[in-house]
Amino acid sequence: MDLIDSLTDRLLFAIPKKGRLYDKCVSLLKNADIAFNRSNRLDIALCTNLPIALVFLPAADIPTFVGEGKCDLGITGIDQVRESGVDVDVLMDLEFGKCNLQVQAPAKGSYTKPEQLIGKTVVSSFINLTSQYFSELEGTTTDKIKTTVKYVGGSVEAACALGVADAVVDLVESGETMRAAGLTAIATVLPTSAHLIASKHPNSDSSLINTVTGRITGVLTAQKYVYCTYNAIESHLPALLKITPGRRAPTISKLSESTWVAVSIMILRKDTGFIMDQLQKNHAEDIMIFEISNCRV
Repeated sequence: MDLIDSLTDRLLFAIPKKGRLYDKCVSLLKNADIAFNRSNRLDIALCTNLPIALVFLPAADIPTFVGEGKCDLGITGIDQVRESGVDVDVLMDLEFGKCNLQVQAPAKGSYTKPEQLIGKTVVSSFINLTSQYFSELEGTTTDKIKTTVKYVGGSVEAACALGVADAVVDLVESGETMRAAGLTAIATVLPTSAHLIASKHPNSDSSLINTVTGRITGVLTAQKYVYCTYNAIESHLPALLKITPGRRAPTISKLSESTWVAVSIMILRKDTGFIMDQLQKNHAEDIMIFEISNCRV
């Protein structure tokens, strides 16, 4: 009996079992009130408040499991989705795990643009994306030379130093590992981040998938916004509401002092400092900012 047969009453949700995406995924699920307890020795965890089973898999395998309908939902890097070539629904960018799949060449070498690597040897664990990238470059030239693309599963950054390759294609987040290996980025193949993906042929009810998607959307929205309140004399509102129009409209409440009102709105987190400065300049008082843990808009 396979996993699907034993968990027919649950939505199967594939999560990276370790690595740079794991902790962020766990935090996202908990903030979305998808509660579970995972044993260190098990790669399956049953949710305690929803009919969901979390399946912890290598990030590179998740697109295949979701694409073949073995799992209904999954979280993995868009780089893994594109590399696998499987047909899945990409539901949303989760906006964490951001990095770039880049062409990297020796910093002290002569390669400064990817076209110079046509006909050379390039290694990567993303062999399909790398082959596609250089195939497109080859199509822009009149030469019939083909680039040799070799697969290396780990320690890709060491390939040039060991004489295995002229350049590598690898994920770059901070760039420290690349610089330590004496490499520099000369082109970006693909910017990537974690995405929520879904099977085109899910085994679970679409309403449960919509519930999960809605909860995750709520968490992501809450991370983008903060809740702002302030008090002001009513005659100052026209100028103040140009600064804080709100997503739909502000909430305005009368205070016991007849000429004063309280204003409540959601504002973009990234604009908080600027908005508070402008509110103060336009005579708002008692300006306060509150965190939003979750919301639906």
